[in-house]
Amino acid sequence: MKLDKRRSPYTTEREFGGTLGATFIPVLLPLTVLYLLSIAHSPVGSLLQWPPPLPPTSQLWHPLAPVLLLGWLALQSFLYLLPVGKVAEGMVLRNGSRLKYPINGFHAFCVNAGLLGLTLWLGMPLGYLFELLLPLATCTVGISFVLSLYLYLRSFWAPNHALSLGGNTGNPLYDFFMGRELNPRIGSFDLKYFCELRPGLMGWVVINLAMLMKEVELRESPSLAMLLVNGFQLLYVVDALWNEEAVLTTMDIVHDGFGFMLAFGDLAWVPFTYSLQANFLVVHPNSLSIMGAAAIVTLNGVGYFIFRWSNSQKNQFRRDPTHPSVAGLETIATATGKRLLVSGWWGLVRHPNYLGDLLMATAWSLPCGVSHLLPYFYVTYFAILLIHREARDERQCRGKYGLAWDTYCRRVPYRIIPYVY
Repeated sequence: MKLDKRRSPYTTEREFGGTLGATFIPVLLPLTVLYLLSIAHSPVGSLLQWPPPLPPTSQLWHPLAPVLLLGWLALQSFLYLLPVGKVAEGMVLRNGSRLKYPINGFHAFCVNAGLLGLTLWLGMPLGYLFELLLPLATCTVGISFVLSLYLYLRSFWAPNHALSLGGNTGNPLYDFFMGRELNPRIGSFDLKYFCELRPGLMGWVVINLAMLMKEVELRESPSLAMLLVNGFQLLYVVDALWNEEAVLTTMDIVHDGFGFMLAFGDLAWVPFTYSLQANFLVVHPNSLSIMGAAAIVTLNGVGYFIFRWSNSQKNQFRRDPTHPSVAGLETIATATGKRLLVSGWWGLVRHPNYLGDLLMATAWSLPCGVSHLLPYFYVTYFAILLIHREARDERQCRGKYGLAWDTYCRRVPYRIIPYVY
């Protein structure tokens, strides 16, 4: 049999359960989103209730939903193309080139905030999004599939050096899921980079605010729990957009192709499952004491401090290891010419940013109380995701750095939680 020259030589080990996972995950995850939203809206609000509160098909569609969704995507695309902010270069590609990216996500967020404030002042009933969440989620899932199919088909016209090492196996189901092309672009418009931080992440903030407005409609004022959830998650999104350039060094941008996994995750999974706590509180209010709120704020603050400082160290070291802020840190040399950090936050555990992420995720769930499992879906899922991602990163680094990685693991034995894991 003739060898397919476009197939990557690095695809012997497949992620996410291989073909079986790539077949069932695109079915199970959309159903999970719709199921979680249905539970959050049900009076019982229990993940274990039987029979489950499955919505009638009539609740999955509303003619306003596609109009809002397409309008939102068009607005974010327009803001992405605005010639404001700086232009940054990504990491070096396999052919030695670097792509350029507009760093204007925070500018786009400010424009979105201004437009949202104006529409609220004009009397827009933002709380009505509570009733539209299921139709919006349904439409977003549809858009994710359409985009993923387009990405898969167009990848066959991409040059070999533009293909992802992990999504070019020759198996259509697996490649559709993982993504064949690494950085698909329409002109200068980078589809993966746009989806990574724009429509879904900012949509998450809008949904949270809509849940707060719905709570005001029902109870005349927002609860302390709702304010904490909105505040914590707003900080997280603003931080991501303010430090937008850091995403250019992440696994999603550097290693993963753009297929269903990232398209669905960015557009549907993030805004509709990350907002579950605010969604849950509309139907299931929870009263918080000042002392309890203070403890939760402290936990989120500690998590954010670890998350931000460790990420800043990593990103600065990757871009300029001679920078004064990281030049004094201890490192290990590798055969590739790169060096591995073994001091600072990265000498404590191998992924201190994941530790900060998990502490913040816990703080986002605690305002909902402890009587229901649903608000803790996010932190549970996120822990599984980070452990899986850490394992993927471990395999890649071991293959890339060899003996130097073994030395690093002996120096830094704990992966995410010091003295535990």
